[in-house]
Amino acid sequence: MLKIKRAYEKKGPADGKRILVDRLWPRGVTKAEAGIDVWMRDLAPSDELRKWFGHNPEKWEEFKKRYAEELSASDKRQLLEGIARESRRGRVTLVFGARDAEHSNARFLEELVAKMSMVKA
Repeated sequence: MLKIKRAYEKKGPADGKRILVDRLWPRGVTKAEAGIDVWMRDLAPSDELRKWFGHNPEKWEEFKKRYAEELSASDKRQLLEGIARESRRGRVTLVFGARDAEHSNARFLEELVAKMSMVKA
């Protein structure tokens, strides 16, 4: 099972393994509060892409295309496949800091990993 959750929401027992997928640590959140098991900053969008996007919903479709290109590198594919394996075995929560969950890199990663899990299932 795979889900996403903002870093500013309390860790819950249903979260399972918590993976931070942002390049930057969420502001104002301590490591203890975040309850992060793994920080996969390499899965985050590049600084250039993150700044270009600026969480502007009008750029969402183009962001997804550019982000997918970045994620096509073999090292990033391996990380995604690892998350897919974990999510087939148990609960995994992709943690992110953005205010807009629907237009976040975590939402896109959730979609990608879900597709990978279906293919490998």
